[in-house]
Amino acid sequence: MASQNLETQQNGQADYLEIIALIEQARVNAFYAVNRELISLYWEVGGYISDKIRQGKWGRAVVSDFARFIQIEHPEIKGFSASNLWRMRQFYEIYCDNERLAPLVREIGWTQNLLIIERAKTEEAREFYVLLCKKNSYSKRELARQIDSMLFERTVLSKGRSRLVSTKAATLPALRDSYILEFLDIPENHKETELRKSIVANIRNFILEFGKDFSFVGEEYRLQVGNEDFHIDLLFFNRELSCLVAIELKITDFKPEHLGQLEFYLEALDRDVRKPGENPSIGLILCAGKNDTVVEYALSRSLSPAHVAEYQLHLPDKTLLTSKLRELKELAEAIPEKGLPITNPCVKMRNTLDRSPHARA
Repeated sequence: MASQNLETQQNGQADYLEIIALIEQARVNAFYAVNRELISLYWEVGGYISDKIRQGKWGRAVVSDFARFIQIEHPEIKGFSASNLWRMRQFYEIYCDNERLAPLVREIGWTQNLLIIERAKTEEAREFYVLLCKKNSYSKRELARQIDSMLFERTVLSKGRSRLVSTKAATLPALRDSYILEFLDIPENHKETELRKSIVANIRNFILEFGKDFSFVGEEYRLQVGNEDFHIDLLFFNRELSCLVAIELKITDFKPEHLGQLEFYLEALDRDVRKPGENPSIGLILCAGKNDTVVEYALSRSLSPAHVAEYQLHLPDKTLLTSKLRELKELAEAIPEKGLPITNPCVKMRNTLDRSPHARA
């Protein structure tokens, strides 16, 4: 009887949890519905002001008078200061001719929209961050971190430099060419153990850098092959790719022998750990530096879905990255003139984002 009562209680709790899930989902839906209406309101107000200014009927003084009118006559209405009204106008004028982004900007918060307008200076960058924010529901702080780390520029450069290698496996474009780990707060001269322990201690920020679809499985993950024990530095599971992701940490520059070790781990994961229905495991060697030519040679005959990336402990030099991005763009534009077709990586960033670990299908 006691066991029957326990089973009934457990079944009842399961039902309760299903109802709680329905309530939470309704709350989320309500939040997004309210946000869409608010952004649509700001869009309409911005469009109205833009039209008045274009027609020469309104100027800065009129906008300031309107803001004071709202404050005095309708103090219950918040968010319509003169500065915010100008931002609404700017918001409308930036996206009004963009049929793709105009509906998408309604799916993210107003503060996130303002952050993108303020810090993303090109149409491609704005599209990248709007899609990124929508797919991952970034907070303002999370989005600011991605922009400060120049994720757009790094993703474009990674795509351009890794195009040859990435064609080997459909999953590899989910991994970038470099990662910024400024949040680890470890000395420049560190050991691999320090690097691994600090990553685990800051796993939330680490996943933010890699992509929210990554779930942490464990550190020093044990594999037993032929009665011998082996350990993977970090093991993750990527929900979007539905596969295990093994990460090997190297505090030195990449060496070809690092690849053999990783390939061994991937084979062991696929044989002994991967579950039915999951895709083949992929691997990443995260090292302190790398020579692109050495990496290309090492991976040219490898059949394993492996990738090599470097990590930095400081935010990137924006001037240097911008310069590299400009060089890549100029190269992409110059090659077709010689009769060699190539896609400019700055033109269709949505394809890059769709394959990024930060994106959710």
